[in-house]
Amino acid sequence: MTIFVSSGKTIFPPQHQTINKGHGRLEVRTLRSSTLLNDYLDFPHCGQVFKIVRERTQLTTGTTSIETVYGITSLTPEQAGPKRLLALSRGHWSIENRSHYVRDMVYDEDRHQLRKGKGPHMMACLRNFAISLLRLMHFSNIAKATREFAARSHLALRLLRL
Repeated sequence: MTIFVSSGKTIFPPQHQTINKGHGRLEVRTLRSSTLLNDYLDFPHCGQVFKIVRERTQLTTGTTSIETVYGITSLTPEQAGPKRLLALSRGHWSIENRSHYVRDMVYDEDRHQLRKGKGPHMMACLRNFAISLLRLMHFSNIAKATREFAARSHLALRLLRL
């Protein structure tokens, strides 16, 4: 890795950057990774460290927010270069968007009252099972599919072959 020194500060050049426009905002993500700290870190199997800077600008207001996150991975630069590391980081959020968000918006999970014993865990499992079944059936709108099956319970039983 090349390190530039300017005005006494060490500057790591961005190794990969993405720029996306959507949902009323402009998002610039910059990733820098390094193996220079591997021998200094007390972290088993450290392959590389990385830093991601996310800069979001709301297009309507011009308001900009900057978030910096740091990470450690066991993947070596040969296994995951900067482009793949950034993609893996972005892919992590698909779990949030495809599961947790749906569970909260469709099933109103955050306001659920069941709080004792194994009940909350069981309900989360049942919700995940329902979402997974609907995705396996290629429903893209989980809320709409849930309403359809709630209105026609015999279809849900047929889906489960009961």
